[in-house]
Amino acid sequence: MSEGYIKIIGAGLAGCEAAWQAARLGVKVLLYEMKPKKFSPAHHSENFAELVCSNSLRSNQTSNAVGLLKEELRALGSLIMEAAYATEVPAGSALAVNREDFSKYITEKIKSHPNITVIEQEVEELDLSSDTVTVVAAGPLCSEALSKSISNITGGDELHFFDAAAPIVDFATVNTNIAFFASRYGKGDPKDYLNCPMTKEEYDRFYNALISAEVATLKEFDKNSQEGLTVFEGCMPVEVMATRGYDTLRFGPMKPVGLPLPTTGEDAFATVQLRRENREGTMYNIVGFQTHLTFGAQKEVFRLIPGLENAEFFRYGVMHRNTYLNSPKILTPEYSMREHPGIFFAGQITGVEGYVESTSSGYVAGINAARRHLGKDSVIFPKETEIGALAHYVSEGGVSKDFQPMNANFGIIAPLGRKVKGGKKYRNEAYAERALEIIKAYAIENV
Repeated sequence: MSEGYIKIIGAGLAGCEAAWQAARLGVKVLLYEMKPKKFSPAHHSENFAELVCSNSLRSNQTSNAVGLLKEELRALGSLIMEAAYATEVPAGSALAVNREDFSKYITEKIKSHPNITVIEQEVEELDLSSDTVTVVAAGPLCSEALSKSISNITGGDELHFFDAAAPIVDFATVNTNIAFFASRYGKGDPKDYLNCPMTKEEYDRFYNALISAEVATLKEFDKNSQEGLTVFEGCMPVEVMATRGYDTLRFGPMKPVGLPLPTTGEDAFATVQLRRENREGTMYNIVGFQTHLTFGAQKEVFRLIPGLENAEFFRYGVMHRNTYLNSPKILTPEYSMREHPGIFFAGQITGVEGYVESTSSGYVAGINAARRHLGKDSVIFPKETEIGALAHYVSEGGVSKDFQPMNANFGIIAPLGRKVKGGKKYRNEAYAERALEIIKAYAIENV
């Protein structure tokens, strides 16, 4: 049945975007969706592209990375962005939608496209013996059967089931009059680590704020996740660790030994370390600070760390159920498998975080799956664009061997190579101007 077609698994935002882009290129698409016969723990509507966590697609400003990504996708003819602006509700500088109308709009578009055939059926296994180009967009709550099949194909240990990540800070917003470069005991490249020393008084203030901060509410599918229980024990939230005793952090992730202060040569009372997250040194990860605090609480509490008082966060810490690949070992910037180039992945299973980011991966996977089916060369978006920066992050990762999911941010985009006066806003606007010039040139030629 699939001869002459490409196959797309999953009708979430990424799957619908991939299907739409492939269909626009004249390729016939079989779109497999297990709803309404079967629902994941997070989904309730029979419509496609269901928004689960929020009706907001975040900032509309191109000086914000996700705002830039949305503008790139609009210029490229994204179905998801078309639906979002068609069902928009007032939300200030953010893009928010009527959830029901948004999903209904996309569902009707997909079902009425002559090149797309929807099959209401769960796919439990990937078929490597078939020549059919396939896009897997099964979402972060991928079914057990399909997860097992993916795990078998990727080598067993390359598929993760829980996301426990520490916050990532914009280096440009770190106060380096306080924070200093040094690796513990002088081992390795000192530029790999930033250190934020604390006095006893500063530690007391931070500690008391941490143990009383607001914790995010767990979703039911997180509470019931056996995989999650394992990760919580092996990767304890920093706020839980703190409740086990006043000195627990000082003998754990905040131990000051081997990191003498440059001014005195003595150890601080406690020290927070940040590890370089990318080769350019624009992003630093707060070591050992996996957390389940709300994003607002993280911003308030972690800015009590000396040197981070004005810190901007590229990503806040998260701990939740999330099926995702160790993508740098598996995927290319086209979101295709290195060993099985006819199989593409899209959505959060690739390691992108967020609705708009999932859409961008669906766009790239969809056009490249179609082009492969048609025997054409693939399209790789450059790192100077946000859509390209995400694709390259997924396929390359950072300097750390421990790949963690990432949302859109300016830390992963290619540096400007020049200084911009006026601060962060003007720097980000320069990134956006450069990116949109590239995207619009591509859109004029190809969309």
